[in-house]
Amino acid sequence: MEFVAWFSHKYIMHGFLWSWHKDHHKKDHDSWFEKNDLFFLVYAIPSVLFVVLWGEFLFWPGLPIAIGIFCYGFTYFIVHDIFIHRRFKIFRNINNKYAKGIRRAHKIHHKNINKEDGECFGMLFVPKKYFK
Repeated sequence: MEFVAWFSHKYIMHGFLWSWHKDHHKKDHDSWFEKNDLFFLVYAIPSVLFVVLWGEFLFWPGLPIAIGIFCYGFTYFIVHDIFIHRRFKIFRNINNKYAKGIRRAHKIHHKNINKEDGECFGMLFVPKKYFK
């Protein structure tokens, strides 16, 4: 899913759906909710459709695909929204070297507030220089 995360961030979030994602980079709103939060639909809808394909049309790969999409979305929510952006008051005391590196790499990504050059690193592919 790392490739899917990189691809969707570069070509969807910083591409044709930038209108949803830009408020995540440029905080010019007072609301806790961001348009960027709508991206859960981008993953939830296909997941639900694969469950329906599995349950109603006996498409056996539907369930494992749906579970994979759900697990990725849930992990993204935990890591990105809770751990990195600290939108909820849990996991705030994790400060080991790896955690600091992930947060630092993400902070560097957020320095860019424009649609272009929005390259991001996946969780597994953070350059070693961020772990100092």
